[in-house]
Amino acid sequence: MPSETTSAAPRVEPAAPNLFLTVFPSIMLPMFMAAVDQTIVATALPAIAGSLGNVERVSWIVVSYLVATTIAAPVYGRLGDALGRKKMMYVALAVFVAASVLCAMSRSVLMLTAARLLQGAGGGGLMTLSQALIAEAVPPRQRGKYQGYLSGMYASAATFGPVAGGYLTQHFGWHSVFMVNVPLGALATALVMRLPSNPVRGGQFRFDVLGTVFFTGFIAPVLLAMERAQHIDLAAVPMVAALLVIAVVSLVLLIRQEQRCADPLLPIQLFRQAGIWRTDTMAACVAGQTVALVSFLPMYLQVVRGATTAHSGVLLLPLTLGVAIGSFCCGRIIAATGRTAILPSIGLTVSAAMLLSLAAFAPSLSTSTIIGMLALASACTGTAMPVVQMTVQTVAGPRFLGAAAASVQFSRSVGASFGTALVGAVLFAVLTTRDAETASMFAGIVQRGPVALEALSAAQRLVVRDEIADAFRAAFLTIGCFTTGGMLLAWWLPVRRI
Repeated sequence: MPSETTSAAPRVEPAAPNLFLTVFPSIMLPMFMAAVDQTIVATALPAIAGSLGNVERVSWIVVSYLVATTIAAPVYGRLGDALGRKKMMYVALAVFVAASVLCAMSRSVLMLTAARLLQGAGGGGLMTLSQALIAEAVPPRQRGKYQGYLSGMYASAATFGPVAGGYLTQHFGWHSVFMVNVPLGALATALVMRLPSNPVRGGQFRFDVLGTVFFTGFIAPVLLAMERAQHIDLAAVPMVAALLVIAVVSLVLLIRQEQRCADPLLPIQLFRQAGIWRTDTMAACVAGQTVALVSFLPMYLQVVRGATTAHSGVLLLPLTLGVAIGSFCCGRIIAATGRTAILPSIGLTVSAAMLLSLAAFAPSLSTSTIIGMLALASACTGTAMPVVQMTVQTVAGPRFLGAAAASVQFSRSVGASFGTALVGAVLFAVLTTRDAETASMFAGIVQRGPVALEALSAAQRLVVRDEIADAFRAAFLTIGCFTTGGMLLAWWLPVRRI
């Protein structure tokens, strides 16, 4: 474990008493809007498919937003560093709200997908700039408290989104899922106006167009390949392989471009620092654990434990609340003590122990015990959320706050996609080695839900459930390995105090 080091951030006067009321609402609402739009569409998809048709392409509506937010994050990060973060927040809000209107006006899935790409281009800016503005406006020690609030809010948005989407779609139609962003965007703009305007760096700035092109050529194929892999379709293997080849070539070109560019999109010197790359990798591991768990746990509860769709949704609430509580408490502890990395070091150790225990003992445990263990694991995982942003912002310094915040954003996106795809592949591989018919049935469950089991007899369903239950032990082991990776990185973070 590295020796304990403190940040090199300049000493700042304590925050003013009214700083919370001035800063947090102004930053929270834009980030909440962008975070909710990652999940709010999920419950509206059946209505959208029924209205616009083209059911086989309806998943593009979700994937396009994820791809665009990931690509937009470093773009807004660098532009915010150079031109002013408050100014770029106005741009991101304008793009996001205008794209929301276009989404509501869409008359085809293709048009809606294009509008969601534009909406994601705004949403990526909202999330990245919110994190950077916190670091710009709040003294280093107090950032932990605010990052805890933001991380808890972000986790809550994952649960709130589908609920809000279902309510709005049922009572006002699917168009309202997007139009609700118009009044929220107006309120967010008014709140952002309250933030102080800080001076930006002087001198010329040339935006790295080639770097952006190569970064897009890297990230888009990676995320699309991971999305295709989640469908567990062997026919998609050639397409996935081709996408990954494009990604590797683009990555090589991106690195060469960033090394010789005066104002790179992704400053290479930033990512050479241990405090940055270790923290970003930890963020990817944590995102892989969290998203894979939320993606596959409902299937486990419904197929193996016999829970209804509604009940499985309720059983996910302790996990979401756990992350929010862990983030909130961690932020308060950092603000009081200045200690950072020790919290996720211990938290991820406990979380890994819980998940690896499930891999060993899940079949013999009750559903309530499993949910309790996962809630504890989620709360402990939540301790990593505020520490990630605080560490990269401290190491990067004021000049690269936006780039640092963006690095966390796209690390989480790639980690979440990779984690979900890998866990799905592990489940399918384990089932295939035992019974190809069960593996085929599992692929049907992934695409259509537990309704795919209804054609089987009671005896066949029991056999399939037992085999899938056993395969989920491998899934819990894989998720636990992600957490273990994050735990090891947390123990080796160089910044231990703020």
